[in-house]
Amino acid sequence: MSYKPSDRLARPDSAELAAAIEILKQRFGERLSTGLAVREQHAHTLTWIANEPADAVIFAETEAEVIEVVGIAARHRVPVIPFGTGTSLEGHVNAPVGGISLDVSRMNAIREVHAEDLDVVVEPGVTRKQLNDYLRDTGLFFPIDPGADASLGGMAATRASGTNAVRYGTMKDNVIAMRVVTADGSVVTTASRAKKSSAGYDLTRLFVGSEGTLGVITELTLRLQGIPEAISAGICPFPSVKAAADAVILTIQSGIPVARIELLDGLHVKAVNAYSNLTLPEQPLLMLEFHGTEASVAEQSTRFGEIAADHGGGPFSWTTRPEERTKLWQARHDAYWAALGLRPGARAFATDVCVPISRLAECIDETVEDVERHGLIAPVVGHVGDGNFHLTALVMMEDLDEVARMEAMVDRLVLRALAFGGTATGEHGVGQGKAGYMPIEHGETGVRLMRRIKHAFDPDNIFNPGKILPVE
Repeated sequence: MSYKPSDRLARPDSAELAAAIEILKQRFGERLSTGLAVREQHAHTLTWIANEPADAVIFAETEAEVIEVVGIAARHRVPVIPFGTGTSLEGHVNAPVGGISLDVSRMNAIREVHAEDLDVVVEPGVTRKQLNDYLRDTGLFFPIDPGADASLGGMAATRASGTNAVRYGTMKDNVIAMRVVTADGSVVTTASRAKKSSAGYDLTRLFVGSEGTLGVITELTLRLQGIPEAISAGICPFPSVKAAADAVILTIQSGIPVARIELLDGLHVKAVNAYSNLTLPEQPLLMLEFHGTEASVAEQSTRFGEIAADHGGGPFSWTTRPEERTKLWQARHDAYWAALGLRPGARAFATDVCVPISRLAECIDETVEDVERHGLIAPVVGHVGDGNFHLTALVMMEDLDEVARMEAMVDRLVLRALAFGGTATGEHGVGQGKAGYMPIEHGETGVRLMRRIKHAFDPDNIFNPGKILPVE
């Protein structure tokens, strides 16, 4: 199911492109760069999807400047590729036919905190760590944490998730409203700050997950949570991935309000130990976190320990000490970089799927067997509390046979998840890497409707072309 949109997309007219860049250069001066290093930095860098740089990079600092860039690009029919921090994994920031990479990382102001309403208004370049550092003294926090210190605009654009999703939901549940610049240069306000509304189409949910293909996000209103009175975190080894997954299923079905529940297979635990100087048991392992009062987190931890024991797991060791919890979850967030240490010289291809939780154990089991049967190295890690898991495929790119075997295995993984009633991607997004699966997951009629929406918002296809929808 290999999909390479750059093979079938037409580049913009060279004269129009040159004219647009010249106008923007006069307007933005040193904030426009055509240097190869900067352009490659703003294209895909984290996995084996090829780097496809834009023709220029612009660093916008205000919404008015975004409107100006979009207007100039639209007049000359030049693509615009929004860029936050570049941590996405499916080629979202590539420019397969060139164009302008619009970097909004300097739009990083936290504009308003409404503590009494549990919401905050931010610019798109604010990162999740920056926001939570700012909120620390308010007793509030923003719960979505997709490993990398991603920009909040990018997190909304890719409908990001993370380790807290099992309790707090994903970005679609935590974005209240946005301001978005559309292809005609107008600004759409998708909703008010009200907690609910029955007024018209849900434009907020339309733009969340649109991956920069419908417009450029310039402001977000986000839902906040109160910092829990008590937090406990712990680890629990299991004899097999299936046993761990079955324990997860029963934990969720039992109504235990777990905040985080992460699975690492033995190989990924080995990598994490080496990278983060830990001594975790090198076998399938669950990392968990519970939020609440001191009494409730103790009760939740005890109940989970009993479920784990029933599935052959344990001992379940947990702590409420902040420094120990921080070290544990930092190690989890560094799992991608830790995996690279398993095979020096290899490139990493991180991919994810999500299935109904009742099919989770079966899907992981079949996937691990598939990896081992074909002599591949691809440790498993995932936010298994909501049925989402990841493979970090480690590939020697000069070995073309291995590359082909890995691509075929990932293809089988996605088709397996779809057959189990799941999705091609639970949180990484579609980008270029998963576009070929959209007709399988949504049907041709669903894809046709998406194309009609795309054309209505962006008739000249200037916003992030070659992403989400297979190229006709």
